[in-house]
Amino acid sequence: MTTSVKMDDDTKSRLERLQAEIRLRTGKRVTQQEILARLVENAIESKADLVDSFRDERVPVSDAERETFHEKMVSSGVTTTEDDVDDVLYG
Repeated sequence: MTTSVKMDDDTKSRLERLQAEIRLRTGKRVTQQEILARLVENAIESKADLVDSFRDERVPVSDAERETFHEKMVSSGVTTTEDDVDDVLYG
């Protein structure tokens, strides 16, 4: 069973160029459906990268943002150990 996928003209054009390049480099005709299936398969293998690509904020932050963050930090005067963190997280 096949389902159509809507895409804008620019994306469709890029998919067609990719299809043509695959044929040029491999000599094999592939359908756009095969290309999309392979892209989804690869995305599933590197799911974290795909998810991260949709985040609004990207890491690492700029030097200026990092500096602003550190300027606003204050010391509580209490040293926190790994055991303290474990107690808070795991009880």
